[in-house]
This record gives sequence, structure tokens and C-alpha cells, in this order.
Amino acid sequence: MKDIQCDSQTKQLVRAILIGLLTGVVVCLFRLAIQHALILVGKSFQYFHTHPLWLIPWAVGSVILALLLGWMAQRNPNIKGSGIPQVEGQLTSQFDEEWWPVLWRKFVGGILAIGSGLYLGREGPSIQLGATVGQGVAEGLHANQLDRQVGIASGAAAGLAAAFNAPIASTIFILEEVYHNFSPVIWLATFVSSLCSNIVSMVFFGLRPVLDVPYEQMLPTKYYWHLIVLGLLLGLLGRLYQIVILHLNSWSAKLKWLPPVAYPVVPFLLVIPIAWFWPQTLGGGNQLIGTLRLMPVSVGLFLGLFVLRFVFSMISYGSQLPGGIFLPILTLGAVLGAFYCALMNQLGLLPAAYLPNFIIYAMAGYFACISKAPFTAILLITEMVGSLAHLMPLATVAVVAYLVVNALHGEPVYTAMFNAFIGKHPQKPDQNVTMPVTVYAGSRLDGCQVKDYPWPTDTIVTLIYRGEDKIIPNGKTVIQAGDTLLIRANFTKTNHCYRRIMSAAHYANV
Repeated sequence: MKDIQCDSQTKQLVRAILIGLLTGVVVCLFRLAIQHALILVGKSFQYFHTHPLWLIPWAVGSVILALLLGWMAQRNPNIKGSGIPQVEGQLTSQFDEEWWPVLWRKFVGGILAIGSGLYLGREGPSIQLGATVGQGVAEGLHANQLDRQVGIASGAAAGLAAAFNAPIASTIFILEEVYHNFSPVIWLATFVSSLCSNIVSMVFFGLRPVLDVPYEQMLPTKYYWHLIVLGLLLGLLGRLYQIVILHLNSWSAKLKWLPPVAYPVVPFLLVIPIAWFWPQTLGGGNQLIGTLRLMPVSVGLFLGLFVLRFVFSMISYGSQLPGGIFLPILTLGAVLGAFYCALMNQLGLLPAAYLPNFIIYAMAGYFACISKAPFTAILLITEMVGSLAHLMPLATVAVVAYLVVNALHGEPVYTAMFNAFIGKHPQKPDQNVTMPVTVYAGSRLDGCQVKDYPWPTDTIVTLIYRGEDKIIPNGKTVIQAGDTLLIRANFTKTNHCYRRIMSAAHYANV
């Protein structure tokens, strides 16, 4: 029995390595194509400054490309937006999609949308691209239901790792925010895929951190009170971001004169004056983050950048094109950090030398409160910046911002997007699906016999993973913390069953 389990785990890790390597190649090519497209746009507008008449054919071509992308997105709704809600739906057995049509359409559509200069991030699409690769590998190797989901999770984490060069944070993000599952069966394969993908990324792009923000000195403890104030500011503006981003679709639907296929025309035309006057702001924002510390320490400049990035990122995402909000959120946080430092410097309360520090702190805080994942945010920024020196101030800002949004009843933005996405997609005809659920310590299921819990109708616990052991349960089997339950359920009842069982597996009183 042990030999069989060991062989099964070996196969899973081999799949994880293959998924990580393939995802790394796909996502790195995706990154390279977007980088070169943005360079082309920048050089084109440099040329237009001396030959302005060329703006006319550029505008006409932009409208044609926008309509083409809009048609593609409306015909294939699974490629809209970041793709994270679709991946979460697959991992919770509430949604499914074919991997190849999504892979190539998301790849091409994402390059054209993000590479055109719209304020969209590559990280969400990278997660979905990785998930499709993982799904394709698992299906190609005829893996079972659990291994298929592990393959999707592994590919998703590998996609984020290749986009950000942050394998640890990528693993935590997928398990915490997307899969909601920390089973040993899953986390090891996911982490291995992330590492392999990150190796490929380092071969393509080198060892330099994705967000290279050099700093000259550590923040003295006498200035730590600024971290509390910054966290409060980020929390308030993070809640505003949540409200606006989650209402975009309903607001867009009120524009009766503009059909959904034409939504992308608006940002594609608006990006022309932005590229003319502020070309350094184009794209997801990693270029802007790297140059903020070199700009004049000006309250007006940073406030203007924040308003521009906030408004146009909403317009870009509201177009429903392939593109995410991950990096745009970090960019907004960086600008807010620069704005806060400039404001405090103008008031004589903070030296301008700490501008890079506050850029780093605010990135973590803004992402932490919007996603409501402070631990992931701290790890992510630490890995992306390439230094552990900021761990304490990062944690302080992230936790304060998180508490503010929590007090304002903000929901994790990706969870809210997932709920909205699932609500708009009709479920499949009756069929059985398998849901993996991990049991937390102190939850309703911890220490409970299988027969003693009132399971939803038409559900059955088919298998229990306990460490490296597989247990075929009966009514008297005692469920323990750390167990991963494989639960068979009817697809039409999956959403209800999943929520109910997840609550019992995670919380004490259900």
C-alpha cells in the first residue's frame, strides 16, 4: 500500500514539474510579447510627435482592433477579465471550460489588449494561462478528478510565479485566495510547479527583481507612526476601489447606446492622448513603479498620477478585455505611497529620502486590503522587491489597511468577482462531480464521525487523504484536522454543497 501511495505521489510531482516548465515557457513568451508591444507603442508615439498626421490611421486601426477584441471577448466570455474567477470555479467544481480554446484566445487577446497600453495587468491572465496548461497536461495524462484539479492549481500558481518571479507568494495566493485548500496533497505539487516555472522565468529575464525599487536606508522607528496613518489611508481608498471595480459591469450595462462588443473602443481611443502625454504610464505599471523614485517629490504630480491610473484602469477593465487588476493595484499602491511621502515631506514630517520605502510599503498595504490577503501581500512584495529588510513595516501597513477594509465590511475582491461570475453562468446538466475539501483544526468536522454530520442530499465522502495515506471511509470513520475529503456531489447542487461543507470544514459553529 505504501509503495502504491509513494508511486502516486511521484507521478503527481513529475506532472507538477512538467506543468511548471510548460507554464513557464508560455507565460514568459506572453510577457515578452507584451513588453515588445509596449515598446513598439512608445516608439510609435515618439514618431507621431514629429509626424502627427499618422495619428489618424493609428486611431482608425485602434478602433478596428478594439472591435475585433470586443467581438472575441463577447463570443468567448471565458477569456474576459483576469481569468481568476474562472480558475476558482474550476477548482471548486462549480464551473468548467475546455483548456485549448481558452489558452490560445487568452494568449492572443491578452497580448493585444495589454500590449496596446491599456492599464491592465498580465498576472491574472498568466494565472489562467497556467491553469489551462495544467488542465491540458492532466487531461492528456488521463489523471483522475483530484489530480486534474491539482494540475489546474499547480498551473495557476506557476503562471503567477512566472509573471512575478515570486514562487512562494504565488503558491500561497493560489491556495489561500483561489483554491482555499492547504492540503499536503496539493501544496507540494503547487509549490514544485511554481519553482520550475520561476526557473524558466529567470532564464528568460535574469535574476533582477520584477519590481526593482532600490532604497538607501531603513525607516527609523521614530517614523513608524506614519505606517499607521498610511494604512488608514490605503484602507479607505482600497474600499473605494472595491466598490468601483465590482460595479463596473452594472454601470456599463446602463450605456444602452453602446453595445458590449464596442466597449473596448472607449479605452483604445482614450489611450491615444495618454500615450502622447504620459507614455511612461502605459501598461500594467511596472515601468512606472520603477521610475517613481526618480520623479520630483511633488504632491500634485503623484495625486494626478493616482487619479489617472485609478480612472483609466477602471475604464480599461470595464471593457471586459483579457487583462487583470493585480499589477494595476500594486501600481496604485506605489503611487499612493509616493503621494503620502511627498505630502508628509511638504508638511515637514518626513524626509524625502524615504520615498522608495513608502512606495514598497504602500504596494503591500493596498493589495492586502483590496484582496483581504495580508499574508500573501507581505510575501509577494518581499519576493518581488528582493529584500527581507522591509518585513516589519510591510506587515504593519498591510494589517492596518486590512483591518480598515474589514471594518468597512469589504469583501475580498477576487471572491466577490467569483461570486458574480458564477451567478451569471448557468451550470451544466445533472452529473456528478468530485470536490476536494480540507478540514481545519477546531472546525465542525474536526473529530466528527462521518455518520454524525448531516451531509447535503446526494453527496457522499468517497475518499480521505490523511498525510500520505488514503482512507476509504465508512460511517464510523473519524474525520481529523488536516484531512482532505473527496466528496461526490450532483453538479446542479455543487454551489450549495460546496459552501455548506466548506463552512463545516473551516468553522466551528455551522
